[in-house]
Amino acid sequence: MSLVKNLIMNGLIGKKIGMTSIFDASGKNIACTVIEALPNVITQVKTVETDGYDAIQLGYGEAKAKNTTKSLLGHFDKASTTPKQKVAEFRDYPNQKNIGDEIVISEIFQEGDKVSAIGTSKGKGFQGVVKRHNFAGVGQATHGQHNRLRAPGSVGASSWPSRIFKGVRMAGRMGNDRVKTKNLKIVKLLPEMNLILIQGSVPGHKGSFVIIEK
Repeated sequence: MSLVKNLIMNGLIGKKIGMTSIFDASGKNIACTVIEALPNVITQVKTVETDGYDAIQLGYGEAKAKNTTKSLLGHFDKASTTPKQKVAEFRDYPNQKNIGDEIVISEIFQEGDKVSAIGTSKGKGFQGVVKRHNFAGVGQATHGQHNRLRAPGSVGASSWPSRIFKGVRMAGRMGNDRVKTKNLKIVKLLPEMNLILIQGSVPGHKGSFVIIEK
């Protein structure tokens, strides 16, 4: 079970299950990301009096009890629900909600809504400057150049400052970051299947959890 500490506005937790395409009324083919948003369970209600702010905590996905700590088992028992794989806090829900209530996609979203998708981007591992920062490399293999096509080149002076400045673009780990993609359009809702079709790309790999924020 993972906890998203950053407070999100009105939205739901879902899971990215792949991509597809649909045709709109004009016959245009639209590429879509398919999000499975099963009913989210309210596992906690926070108020200004008790917590300093108003928010609700939603839980998504079934987790095994043996893999859940006793403190979290007690937390989910208060909501009369099973252990969840992922929880996140949301603010500004339109109606008063109670602990243990379920929220479905038709309560929050409508076709045509503009939403933001929050997830963890695909990890690329340790990458060089060409892939990580779009460096062009030397660009030629003549005039004495040898094995320099994808090299970063000079990164600093010697006599002064005798060090590398912070923030210099170099090779390193790429991806596996929290990413928020804004202004995505919901082109289709399938409430009976708990599916949301969003135009464009959503961060994360297939099977990863995403937060759809309105």
